[in-house]
Order: sequence, then structure tokens, then C-alpha cells
Amino acid sequence: MHVLKPQFDPAIDIAPLPTAKTLRQRRNLAYQFVRFLGINLKMIRVIVSGHH
Repeated sequence: MHVLKPQFDPAIDIAPLPTAKTLRQRRNLAYQFVRFLGINLKMIRVIVSGHH
């Protein structure tokens, strides 16, 4: 039986790791909710401005 070995891109080794602050923000539901609202408000503004 032939077993496939996973192949990794060597560039992954030099990719930056998230900081502790970034990881906290990603897990914080309040922060995510505020970002969600902000993105939605931006989309609404674009949609409304496109329909004079």
C-alpha cells in the first residue's frame, strides 16, 4: 500500500506568527461583534451610496 507523505511549503517556516494581542482579539466575542457591526455599516454605506 502506498502511503502519501504530506508536503509542506518551506515558506511556511518564515510566515509571521500572530502576537498575543492578536490571539486575544480573535477569541474575544465583544471585539468580534464590534468588528462585525463596523463591516456591516461600511457595506450598508456603500450600497446606499450606489443607489442615489
